[in-house]
Amino acid sequence: MNDIFKINTKLAFAAYVILDTLFAGIGMGVPFFCILFGFPVGWYLAKRLTFSKIDLNDILRDILKYAIFTSLFTVILMLVIWGPVITMLSDPTANFVNFGIPMILFDPKMSFIGWIILMIIISPFLQLLTTIFASHVTLWRLSKK
Repeated sequence: MNDIFKINTKLAFAAYVILDTLFAGIGMGVPFFCILFGFPVGWYLAKRLTFSKIDLNDILRDILKYAIFTSLFTVILMLVIWGPVITMLSDPTANFVNFGIPMILFDPKMSFIGWIILMIIISPFLQLLTTIFASHVTLWRLSKK
């Protein structure tokens, strides 16, 4: 079981890229499963880094660094998925009502802008938070043993 924590960092990130892309596809472009994927990623990061490092400052710095890398990949993925529809904002004949997004605000155009911000900025940030939270809980549980 401990062999999975000793694999190459590039191979682990490649596995993350494949799984994150799969989860974005399962969510049909909505990164809900990518956000939830932050929990096992945070657990894995904490377990992996405690095998190789002793100093807590180094572990926490690396957790933040790797969580930012994973979150940045999700930002890039969301830009690929949702970026092309941003051009609808400059189209005066764009039909925001029948685009298929929930009308979370009163105005259809404002709801569209809010949806795009939610998908491209807020969702990867939530993934960053879940990864950091899960890794800190894992570190706390490991310190109790």
